[in-house]
Amino acid sequence: MKKVGITTVLYLNYFVFAILLNSVGIVILKAQKNYGVNELQASILEAFKDLPIAIVSFLIASFLPRIGYKKAMLIGLGLVAFACIAMFYGNSFDYAKLLFATVGVSFALIKVSVYSLIGTITENQREHNALMSSVEGVFMIGIALAYFLFPAFNDEANPDSWLNVYWLLALLSLLSFVFLFFTKIEKPTEISGVNLADDFSQMFKLMTKLLVVVFVVSAFLFVMIEQGIMSWLPTFNDKVLHLSENNSIMMASILAISLAIGRILAGEITKRINWIWVLSFCIVCAMLIVIFVLPKTVGLEVKTIDSFRDIPLIGFAFPLVGLFIAPIYPLLNSVILSALPKKLHSSMTGLIVVFSALGGTLGSRIIGWLFQNQGPENAFYYTLIPMSLLLISFFILKKITAKNEI
Repeated sequence: MKKVGITTVLYLNYFVFAILLNSVGIVILKAQKNYGVNELQASILEAFKDLPIAIVSFLIASFLPRIGYKKAMLIGLGLVAFACIAMFYGNSFDYAKLLFATVGVSFALIKVSVYSLIGTITENQREHNALMSSVEGVFMIGIALAYFLFPAFNDEANPDSWLNVYWLLALLSLLSFVFLFFTKIEKPTEISGVNLADDFSQMFKLMTKLLVVVFVVSAFLFVMIEQGIMSWLPTFNDKVLHLSENNSIMMASILAISLAIGRILAGEITKRINWIWVLSFCIVCAMLIVIFVLPKTVGLEVKTIDSFRDIPLIGFAFPLVGLFIAPIYPLLNSVILSALPKKLHSSMTGLIVVFSALGGTLGSRIIGWLFQNQGPENAFYYTLIPMSLLLISFFILKKITAKNEI
């Protein structure tokens, strides 16, 4: 019964934060329309979300057991509930920055706690993998729901109506807070010899290994692609396909859904096929979609579009790129962690979080600059550059890990 309660807490926390974290693309679109900022200015919201995740995750990893996972999660949920209410009343671009900075800090507390708790309530690797997959699955459901939740509150005749969604998100955060408060979670045992100085030292030592350098570059490139597309797809739908705000946002859900399906399928496929061929096939297919599908999407002769039924089928095709980029990140993480001793997994996880956050921030910033200076119809073509570099990095990683196996 106790295990069920803790598991429910993990699901609730990740569900709420999935909606908030992945609403950044929606808020980028609203910021341009409501707050008078341009594409490049709006792209800074990604940095306000990702950089706090990277910094706080790194800094708290060593002493979070002293605070306690339950207390850390309660702090995170309380901060987010406050930030959502502040966004409703603040209703400005500065408050949007504050919101995502708070979400980033809070998610760092939540993520480290959730990942640590999964290890304490599971008894073997099979249980650990199953619960981790379930938690990440709930996260993907939250991502997809965000694209329907925000339009449900949006009335284009009233530019401030969408802010009402933050009352619901604040309520969900507080409900999760209350449920967690009454759930008994034992304070973790502190690990002797682990402190901030040791974490820094291990991370810097890892950065001297060629395997780790190639990996962090690969992770950086991938998140640059994924977050760049995810954050700017609603704006692309609005400015290129000329969809209504609500349809622009809901159409972006196709990307989130295809990401979820892609990760589930890849987990089964890699049981039978070597990871290098799965990743190579996926990145090549993603490049082909950019080369051949994107031009047809951009070249649509747009007529009056009032609902999904009025959108030509080709308009649904580009978001399916998520189906092929989805397996890359988890498989890359699996490759690097499998190649390192378990005692280095914590330090490696810190590097993964840091470089993923930096890649997400830079990716959104670059795409925002391209939207503004090269036009929204051309911006996504530039993802071919990191995709090509990523394909090369796969084979370098394969060669290095093969030597390690020998």
